[in-house]
Amino acid sequence: IREKLKARGFIEVHTPIFVSKAALAKMTITEDHPLYKQVFWIDDKRALRPMHAMNLYKVMRELRDHTKGPVKIFEIGSCFRKESKSSTHLEEFTMLNLVEMGPDGDAMEHLKMYIGDIMDAVGLEYTTCREESDVYVETLDVEINGTEVASGAIGPHKLDPAHDVHEPWAGIGFGLERLLMMKTGRSNARKTGKSITYLNGYKLD
Repeated sequence: IREKLKARGFIEVHTPIFVSKAALAKMTITEDHPLYKQVFWIDDKRALRPMHAMNLYKVMRELRDHTKGPVKIFEIGSCFRKESKSSTHLEEFTMLNLVEMGPDGDAMEHLKMYIGDIMDAVGLEYTTCREESDVYVETLDVEINGTEVASGAIGPHKLDPAHDVHEPWAGIGFGLERLLMMKTGRSNARKTGKSITYLNGYKLD
C-alpha cells in the first residue's frame, strides 16, 4: 500500500495521538454530536484521536504554503473510539487516511482512482456506495460483501473554512483491521486487531 501511494506522489506523515477539545470542535464533534460520546478523554481538554482528519487538515494547510502543485499526504496509525461491541468494531483500530488537496482534475474521479489503487494492492474485489455521514454529510464508502472497509469524501466542504482550507480535495480512510479480516476470511475484526503476543502471525490472546 505504501509503495502504491508513494508512486502516486504521496508523502507519509505521522501526527500526534492526543488531540485537543478545540480541534475536535472544528470537526463539529461537540457535546451534541453522536461521535462525542465515543471519544476517549484524557482530561477536560485533551482526548485520544478518534480519526486522523483534524491533524491532516493542519499538515496539508502547512504544506500548501510551502509547496507548489497538489498536496498529497497519508498516515497509517491508531485511532480510538468507544465503539459498540460487534464483530467489525474495535476500540483501538488502525486507520490509513490519505488526502490530496488541489487535485489536477475532478476530485471525485481522483478519489475513485485512489480507492482502486488501495484495493488493487490488497487484492480484493469491492463495491462503492454513497452514504450519509455525521461529519461529512455524504461519503463514498467502500464495501466488501456488505462490510464497510473505507469511507471517503471530497471538498470544498463546510468543515474547511475552520481549518483555513479553501481548495478542492479528495480524501479517504481505510480500516486496516477490517481489510485484513476480509483478506483472511475471518468473521471478527478482533482476530486481526492489535495484540502484544503473536505466533506465526496469529494472536495468542
